[in-house]
Amino acid sequence: HGFDIHRMAPHSDVDVGGPVTVGGVVFDDFELGIVAHSDGDVVYHSVVDAIFGALTLPDIGQFFPDTDPRWKGAASDVFMKEAWKQMDDRGYRIGNVDITIIAQAPRMIVKDHPDAEPGKPFDHKVKMMENIACLMQCPLGRVNVKARTHEKVDAVGEKRAISCHVVAILERKP
Repeated sequence: HGFDIHRMAPHSDVDVGGPVTVGGVVFDDFELGIVAHSDGDVVYHSVVDAIFGALTLPDIGQFFPDTDPRWKGAASDVFMKEAWKQMDDRGYRIGNVDITIIAQAPRMIVKDHPDAEPGKPFDHKVKMMENIACLMQCPLGRVNVKARTHEKVDAVGEKRAISCHVVAILERKP
């Protein structure tokens, strides 16, 4: 199991490191930015922690400490590649990864998105699943991304934070 949460704040806040990135999808047009040492991708961080946990390794913060300037502003795909390497080196691969994003905003399904097909909403989760499957070198059918709001409760529900839970099942490589 992996979990992550990051604070969000207006772009003018000095603690904001950049736009909100979720599952490798950058929400440039969202009014808030992410407060994090790296790019703050809660999905990628949660996937990494779930894989490290399944391998009985230390957590993401021990592999990539926020006190190390090398990781300041780092793209989280670097962490995902390390998780894949650790998994591969030990003879494992993704059996299944199930992701639940908890966010009041940004919206994962957008009704009037410019990239949407006519009459259909645009689903950011599709690109997130593709990104994760690519980084984990697994079939797309082994990756699931769900999203829900937090019913306007606490920091997540008040759009001050975004969080994610991940359950990963690893299997021995043939």
